[in-house]
Amino acid sequence: MGLNSTPMSDRVHIGIFGKRNVGKSSVINSITGQNLAIVSDVMGTTTDPVSKAMELLPLGPVVLIDTPGLDDQGELGRLRVQKSYQVLNKTDIALLVVDAQTGVMSQDKEMIQRFRDKKIPYLIVYNKTDLAPDACREETDREIWVSAVTGKNIHALKEKLAVMTPSSDSKLHIVADILSPSDFVVLVTPIDKAAPKGRLILPQQQTIRDILEADATAIVIKEHKIRETLATLGKEPKLVITDSQAFAKVSADIPRDIPLTSFSILFARYKGILQDTVKGVLAVEILEDGDKVLICEGCTHHRQCNDIGTVKIPRWLQSHTAKKLDFSFVSGTEFPNDLLPYKLIVHCGGCTLNEREVKYRMQCARDQGVPMTNYGILIAYIQGILKRSVDPFPDIALQMEE
Repeated sequence: MGLNSTPMSDRVHIGIFGKRNVGKSSVINSITGQNLAIVSDVMGTTTDPVSKAMELLPLGPVVLIDTPGLDDQGELGRLRVQKSYQVLNKTDIALLVVDAQTGVMSQDKEMIQRFRDKKIPYLIVYNKTDLAPDACREETDREIWVSAVTGKNIHALKEKLAVMTPSSDSKLHIVADILSPSDFVVLVTPIDKAAPKGRLILPQQQTIRDILEADATAIVIKEHKIRETLATLGKEPKLVITDSQAFAKVSADIPRDIPLTSFSILFARYKGILQDTVKGVLAVEILEDGDKVLICEGCTHHRQCNDIGTVKIPRWLQSHTAKKLDFSFVSGTEFPNDLLPYKLIVHCGGCTLNEREVKYRMQCARDQGVPMTNYGILIAYIQGILKRSVDPFPDIALQMEE
């Protein structure tokens, strides 16, 4: 995906579910007008969830997710069905494709209940109406009869999807809502071995765009340029945002009256979990020898020798607590169903995960009574600057004082 493309995490995720051979892949190809998904008469052609980011009119930027059949069989089939269920955690809109010749079956009913339990807007798409014209009925808010072969009602299906798409007006902001035109923000972005060649990392890109959306000015510097930059600006910045790993140096180099936070903390706010993650970090103080700590990353990347998730955070935690802790690590789409063995979950900023999946993970932790925080908040807490790092957000700062 190019630098000018809408990030996957900010796109509407449309999950396509259904039994084998009901035509899920054919429906996807008909909606998009492209051969994105493999179509075959062989049952179970789609063996793993397949995601495709694209522009789909009249919806705009979306991610379409084709999933394995809900009736897949055997031990391997059971694992494939579990993969389909996992897709629900990031699905903003669900399409349940049903064979019009057979109607809704038991697996379909179970999936509909899952949609309802997770409060996911859904639509039942009766496909293959060219083979069962007598099965067609008048469409409802929840149902539509289509034919991926003839194209019948495919346009109407896209129109329904557009109506179901969440309004962007309700979206949370990264930082734009606390800025005014003519404000300027200093972004501290270390360029080290972990930084990708030739580009900024996704949270930095998205934050710069959000600042520009507010008609404010973004000044991007490396960590050793802080004092020099502040001395030449002529006025104080509205906010300094730093990579969490440079928190200590940046905090020491800027006056206390200049607001400071990190990209990771901004993204906890952007995903709607800042309050919970600030509360969750306090569990650090009650960790004991042998306690299990889960470290989660939303993406998969090549590990550096001094990786923040697998090396630095465990080292900082053990040094701060003076306890011998037992660490587990997961990345990508993997997130344990059973969190009870853990005394603390430390998550990355979640920039590659959409809001629904981040909130799902937080809800799982909340339901099981396991505190969860994120990288930036943990680092700020251990370095004694957490209050300062959330001061730019009055609601959170007030709760800390209470």
